[in-house]
Amino acid sequence: MLKIMRKYRKTDALLTVLMMMVCSLVFSQSDQVFKVTLDAGHGGHDFGAAYNGHVEKNIALAVVLKVGKILEAHPKVSVIYTRKTDVFIDLIERANIANRANANIFVSIHCNANRNTAADGTETYVMGMTKIASNLEASKKENAVVTLEKDYQRKYEGFDPNSPETMIGFTLMQEEYLDNSISLASKIQNGFAALGKKVRGGGVKQAPFMVLHKAYMPRVLIEMGFISNYVEGNILASEEGQDDIAKAIADAIISYKNEYFGGEESEVIKPSQRMAENSEDSAASTKSVIDEPKKSNQPNSDVVFKVQLAVSRRKLELAPKNFKGLKDISMIPVGKNYKYFYGQTSDYEISRNLLNEAKAKGFDSAFLVAFKNGNEIDIQEAIK
Repeated sequence: MLKIMRKYRKTDALLTVLMMMVCSLVFSQSDQVFKVTLDAGHGGHDFGAAYNGHVEKNIALAVVLKVGKILEAHPKVSVIYTRKTDVFIDLIERANIANRANANIFVSIHCNANRNTAADGTETYVMGMTKIASNLEASKKENAVVTLEKDYQRKYEGFDPNSPETMIGFTLMQEEYLDNSISLASKIQNGFAALGKKVRGGGVKQAPFMVLHKAYMPRVLIEMGFISNYVEGNILASEEGQDDIAKAIADAIISYKNEYFGGEESEVIKPSQRMAENSEDSAASTKSVIDEPKKSNQPNSDVVFKVQLAVSRRKLELAPKNFKGLKDISMIPVGKNYKYFYGQTSDYEISRNLLNEAKAKGFDSAFLVAFKNGNEIDIQEAIK
């Protein structure tokens, strides 16, 4: 009898341990943290570009720290930095930092420069083997940093920073993450466009950057503007200019997180608010806004701008009470999620006013999107 009791006690103990493991696993999955690796370009003895008293490594670090501070204020977001001080970090180590942290995205931040000091505007790159000369030149400039590393010939055997095509011989993983990288880059560009900044080239660019190549996750490289341009360089070096850029980047990252990893729905949608899954009236309301928008709001142009407010797995009644008092709300189903938009107009300047209204209501991560004949298009293409 004693043996039987001991046997049951062992069985109970084992079941208890198993239950604890299961509960722990479930909890960890439901409490998943979105990890962002922020990379401030250059550092230490690598100054990057330097013009008119402004130094790229310092501006990149200042903006990264500001982006990180904004992101760290959000729940379930963890920020990993490749550097937080003025130190030199090998390109391959920057990617390895992100890989070891199992980061969800990698964002490398830089300033651009050109002998033509009139050149201005922002650029956002994803990893790719482009044949466009200007893109190859940009990657050559950033990849040249490897020559400042010790024993770089052995570390990057077979890679010539002056010939990005040699990267083709490496094992590339850009295709696996390309769509997500482009989505993140587009959101960043939308944020810059909303600030009134010029986005060069009219779309996301691809180039073979070594720092992106070795990061195994969606990744982008941002050129915030031209430090060689006197006016733009002064903006990049100013506190206000850095704050605006940092917020645009952080908002884009949070928007990406909300769309692909689940949103901070508590900021947009309260649990007590009525769902629309089983409501015929709500379904009718949704249809009327999506399929039959008010004629007074219909632009004459086939291109319209809208403000994207949020992405949620919840289907809501499109009523002002569910969107902090905002009217003229529309919704588009995307997979298992729903995208919610505020207003629509064919006038870009009016759309920027709508964006400011949404942000004033508390939709800090809102951004502009554009549609042509019902299909979402690049914001720069729409502005043109």
